[in-house]
Amino acid sequence: MLKWLWLTAVVVGLDQATKLLAVQYLPMHVPHPLLPVLNLTLSYNEGAAFSFLSNAGGWQRWLFIGLALAVSLVLVVWLRRLTRRDRLIAIALALVLGGAIGNVIDRIWQGKVTDFIQLYYGQWHFPTFNVADMAISIGVVLLLIDGLFGGRGGKTT
Repeated sequence: MLKWLWLTAVVVGLDQATKLLAVQYLPMHVPHPLLPVLNLTLSYNEGAAFSFLSNAGGWQRWLFIGLALAVSLVLVVWLRRLTRRDRLIAIALALVLGGAIGNVIDRIWQGKVTDFIQLYYGQWHFPTFNVADMAISIGVVLLLIDGLFGGRGGKTT
């Protein structure tokens, strides 16, 4: 099922292109409303999800790069072992892999991840995120759906 790596490449390309546009056209921390619940707002995250360890002094960069590369390797091996019947799992893994690679590229080149999508409702604001984060989230949801309703549960033959 390595044929699904095209989806990984699309996610990485879309993620990097949108981050480049965000950096070029959005001033830091200035919201640009698109919808009543959606802003484009440039920010950077040196930590992980929800800015976990963002103020840890710099060592977290290498931890997150190492984790992302290790997880990426595991995902490629898992993808390789899938059969044709595991299409949903393959799509999910390709999405997670693309998101992981997209964010690790940022960490390697900048030491931080570029975020620019901000959801909010009234005074409540969800942490700013990017296309890579969306791909990871969608991939995880697909894995959960397959695990709960997929029957085979990702077993390989």
